[in-house]
Amino acid sequence: MTRATTSRRSTTRASKSTTADERTHVGVAIIGSGFAGLGAAIRLRKDGRDDFLVIERGSEVGGTWRDNTYPGAACDVPSHLYSYSFELNPNWSRSFSPQPEIQAYLRGVAEKYDVNANCLFDTEVTLAQWDEASSQWLVDTTNGNFSADVLVGAVGALAEPALPDIKGIESFAGEVFHSARWNHDVSLEGKRVAIIGTGASAIQIGPAIASQVSHLDVYQRTAPWVMPRRDREYTKLESIAYKRVPYLQRAAREAIYWGRESFVLGFAFQPKILLAAQRMAKANIAKGIKDPELRKKVTPNWQIGCKRILISNTWYPMLAQDNVDLVTDGIAEVRPNAIVTKDGTVREVDAIIVATGFHVTDSPTYERIVGVGGRTLAEVWQEKGQQAYKGASVAGFPNMLFVVGPNTGLGHSSMVYMIESHINYLSSALQEMDKHGLATFEVREDRQRSFNEKLQDHMDSTIWTTGGCASWYLDAHGNNTTLWPSFTFVFRQMTRRFDREAYRTTARSDQAERGLTLVPTKEEVSA
Repeated sequence: MTRATTSRRSTTRASKSTTADERTHVGVAIIGSGFAGLGAAIRLRKDGRDDFLVIERGSEVGGTWRDNTYPGAACDVPSHLYSYSFELNPNWSRSFSPQPEIQAYLRGVAEKYDVNANCLFDTEVTLAQWDEASSQWLVDTTNGNFSADVLVGAVGALAEPALPDIKGIESFAGEVFHSARWNHDVSLEGKRVAIIGTGASAIQIGPAIASQVSHLDVYQRTAPWVMPRRDREYTKLESIAYKRVPYLQRAAREAIYWGRESFVLGFAFQPKILLAAQRMAKANIAKGIKDPELRKKVTPNWQIGCKRILISNTWYPMLAQDNVDLVTDGIAEVRPNAIVTKDGTVREVDAIIVATGFHVTDSPTYERIVGVGGRTLAEVWQEKGQQAYKGASVAGFPNMLFVVGPNTGLGHSSMVYMIESHINYLSSALQEMDKHGLATFEVREDRQRSFNEKLQDHMDSTIWTTGGCASWYLDAHGNNTTLWPSFTFVFRQMTRRFDREAYRTTARSDQAERGLTLVPTKEEVSA
């Protein structure tokens, strides 16, 4: 028996149709197929597990790199560090990879490790609810209903676009789209265009489209610090060397890793160290902009590192172009053909690009995950703040692990490193379940509370708290629940094994008593 494939979606053993009273069972259900979900699936396959299902709302793997196809999209982490440690890529064209290359890399990795066959694409999770009677997760989707022993949340922080609440924007007669939902059917050639936002996406989009449009208005609420982008093309000789001498690329990766890790000293321990970087950022402004008034507008009034540090060689020169205006007055309203700022100025525009970021601490996905007692993850985090134990598990949500959850984000290095750390933790947890015959595991509330108290105590002395700015790193309670406030190798050591002593566990009952439809083994399928 072979795995069948339909156009735009793979059909797996776990994707057969079910009735309202019947669910197809899988050992592990993974929500999302970006770097995190894909990496988790590959690890399960390497561990000899085949009873898993990756549920993905998109048409293929890739996550944010599949969705963000805007002009100029590229990574701000060096290429050699932005890949799986088990699958280095010697074919990167540049030191900072463009989006199409990263997506092609992820697509190729999925094919190489035969993960697509266990993916259910074009499928949205509508509800994931813990069922205490069966000690399982009941997962409802737009393409069938499932049960799972373990649920893995691999939905990235940059998955749900945040749209601005601006009066009249729904009445705009021209084109309006978010940077993460770029409309490639719309030509911006010769049009008057507005970009709302000056974050990581905006500083890539602006320079990429400025030469095409007749006029570009950039609406800035807060000026970012922008460092020079040390980017260059790799030579053919370098690529050949990386292919034929594998350890050479791994050595380059190690050098980049430790260089990036040194930034933590400034971010999390001695913020004054970052003043040297701030001087470099000011020099970047001076190099790109000659007009003193414009320089003043783009110079932040908070210490570098408090918000995400951006990198670009083209942002400031673009703002200095004759057909570009930087608008720092707040937006009052949008009319059918114009944007009106709070000072009363009316600027006519044909298209609006919304580059206002994502729902990082309040993702709509959290409303669909229901734990013990019928409480959603959104409700729990709204009450107590976004907390997890080691960024992986949440009290009240048994048999659920995140690959990367709260306080695992980075402002200095590659998230793939953190993802692989959590994948180690997931793998160890599943091994512990098998070894000790566990039906459930749930982190103890006291361990979760203690972990987060210590984490936030340390956070108080970091640049993200002392730097004098508000950012998307903070949740509704004012806590930084986004970033990891220490070295990544500390996190790697912390998640090296599943610490069963931090969890309440129950023994596994006989599966036959549950009355479930079990997924056949690979040998059974072949027979």
